Amino acid sequence: MSNGTPLGDFLRARREALKPHDVGLPEHGRRRVPGLRREEVALLAGVSSDYYIRLEQGRENSPSSQVLDAVAQALKLDAESTDHLNRLCLTASQRPRDWSDTDVSQQLLQLMDGWEHTPAFVVGPALDIMAANSLATILHSGFEKFDNLARMVFADPAGREFYQEWERAAHSCVAEIRAAYGHDPESARIAEVVAELSARSEGFAEIWRLHDVKSKSQEGKHLKHPQVGDLHITFAAFTVNGAPHQQVVVYQAEPASPTAAAFETLRAMATRPRDARTAVPVAEPAGEGYSSPGRA
Repeated sequence: MSNGTPLGDFLRARREALKPHDVGLPEHGRRRVPGLRREEVALLAGVSSDYYIRLEQGRENSPSSQVLDAVAQALKLDAESTDHLNRLCLTASQRPRDWSDTDVSQQLLQLMDGWEHTPAFVVGPALDIMAANSLATILHSGFEKFDNLARMVFADPAGREFYQEWERAAHSCVAEIRAAYGHDPESARIAEVVAELSARSEGFAEIWRLHDVKSKSQEGKHLKHPQVGDLHITFAAFTVNGAPHQQVVVYQAEPASPTAAAFETLRAMATRPRDARTAVPVAEPAGEGYSSPGRA
């Protein structure tokens, strides 16, 4: 994904995103490099310039927690980005070994199947759709495939129409993959998705280079389905016990709202035979009430 180290790439991107006035330093004349100089970060962090340069070049493999905290403060990292910085400094033996792919549990599939009025699906670290209930599947029926959220945003023409706040969705997807990458920089699947989307979308490649980090959180979304129109939803994401690399994403509508009525229309569509629908076909269900669309 780059010629540097994960730690060095992150530090460089965050350094280049800052201006001297952001950190209280004077700015004199024209600069040859974007953002802060390495020497300025070292000064702000209270470490030697040589030490910080070694850190950014990947020649310093075991910085202390005190140094990392000082660098995080110098670069004005928020709590999530600071955690990401610390994870990038872990050795392979220090990383959790529970990030490998596992199937979605049968209990979770049955739970989602029971949510007839609520779209719900499970995503993996690279935003692959690992499973979905019938309402989530029909909600995303305008896409070529309901297989990977990042691919759907960046590489499917339906993405810009479905996600009415497309820029926000785009940045969110990339930041979520970047957060997962911090947990497992050696992930072959994350590398595959990043390489594919970087080649297919300059927009993805540009945002990926920013090294922004953000996990899924509770917030609102404005979507537009090709058949039922505008949808204003809230959503929440929950980590799965026993499979911390999986997240359950749940969409909700305000009771008695137009979106709730649209969900009911979609639910009725989902129960009709496939040949009676006009929606774009999606992956065949892997079992009663839910689907496992597979990977991009």
